[in-house]
Amino acid sequence: MKIDETLASLLQAVEQNGVYVEKEIHGFSQTGVDMVFPHLIVLMCVSGSARVMFDMQELAIQKNSFGILMPGHVLRHIACSDDYAYARVFISAEMFSELKARAFSHDSDKFNYTPHCHLTDVQAKRVKAIIELLEAIALHDLNDLQLRRQMLLSHMAVGYEFINYYRREQDRQWTESRSAKLYTQFCDLVVEHYKENRNVNYYAGLMDYDARYFSKVFRRYSNGLSPLEWIQQYVAMQAKRIMDMYPRQTVKETAYQLGFPTTANFCRYFKRATGLYPQEYKKTRS
Repeated sequence: MKIDETLASLLQAVEQNGVYVEKEIHGFSQTGVDMVFPHLIVLMCVSGSARVMFDMQELAIQKNSFGILMPGHVLRHIACSDDYAYARVFISAEMFSELKARAFSHDSDKFNYTPHCHLTDVQAKRVKAIIELLEAIALHDLNDLQLRRQMLLSHMAVGYEFINYYRREQDRQWTESRSAKLYTQFCDLVVEHYKENRNVNYYAGLMDYDARYFSKVFRRYSNGLSPLEWIQQYVAMQAKRIMDMYPRQTVKETAYQLGFPTTANFCRYFKRATGLYPQEYKKTRS
């Protein structure tokens, strides 16, 4: 992910304030770029339509589409209409941890399988009101920072319960889909363990599946992409993100950061996944 100065300052604001709200953004600043964020991101389309990729799967977005992008997962903007606009809420990793403890009494894995749902006009109006309230609290000059934090958490918890209620039928269908649950579990495990293990057998074992059977079921849901190809693409995205964010960092340092035992091992892996060696990729970005 190529991070420009605007995005870098935005991410800094998220870390400082815990929550950062943008009520209306028009169009995409970048397309065709894989983005991975350490934060929880709430998105709601307020007009127009768009196409995005989430964890290698394409999604159609339209007015009143609502989505929750979990930390560490991959988002890519493909295309949007001229009138496309959306609201966006960033929630820091620390704040998200507290929110999970308080609000996620339901299975949050559903946001990985079906990260977005479609709201009615009335439902969208209610959710937008909560987003506006979060912005007012986030921008309020409260001397008591702990009170401000608790107010944000309380209102986010309320918003989550609204969304959980609105998408209950969609979630019921998800729980009945075996391949969807397998795909979701695999994606979550890779996000958690990709630095320590990039072997398909390892993940099949964690899920108590035979590797061959697991790969067969996985392909049905991933449009033909194998588990190994998914892992390679995800690791390559993380490597690109690090090299884009820290262009002066050496390839050796990037390899160490990603958990590779040697620089040569990382270079071969990156070459298989992207067709370029890391140093060649860095030159294209410079």
